[in-house]
Amino acid sequence: GLASGTVLNRFLMQGALGVPLTVYGTGGQTRAFIHITDTCKCLEIAMNNPPKKGERVEIFNQVAETRRVRDVASMVAARTGVEMKMIPNPRQEAAENELDVANDKFCNLGLDPKTLDEGLFDEVTEVVEKFKDRCDEKLILPSSFWNKKTAKACDGMDIDKFKAGKLKA
Repeated sequence: GLASGTVLNRFLMQGALGVPLTVYGTGGQTRAFIHITDTCKCLEIAMNNPPKKGERVEIFNQVAETRRVRDVASMVAARTGVEMKMIPNPRQEAAENELDVANDKFCNLGLDPKTLDEGLFDEVTEVVEKFKDRCDEKLILPSSFWNKKTAKACDGMDIDKFKAGKLKA
């Protein structure tokens, strides 16, 4: 369900339902994205390229790209016509952050990752449209919080008020 979904899945479901996109805080949090087939390809590459005896294990990043949450929301809003709304962040995290990861090790071994611009959006949107009737809109707004402070900031959120534009962030 939406309560445990990734930001991309959550935004696409909200867009399909015509519900404003819930951007936590400033939306400046950076997230990593990778298609499931690319994850499988990364596992295959790793298994086929083990370290030689006596070599140290290398760390590889399974990621196609990184984007800020507000930028992903803007992409979804442009595709669906649904507005973005900033709401208090239920997480205890920096308002803005950089996620500095590189996938060049996997790419040098044959990974050619799908990105959000290269079909991933279309594929996920198709699945969302197919199953949107199974979504419970009451699960869209945050319901789990990292601490009492974030819970208090989100207290009183109601999906009907939110959709009507009567919910203050």
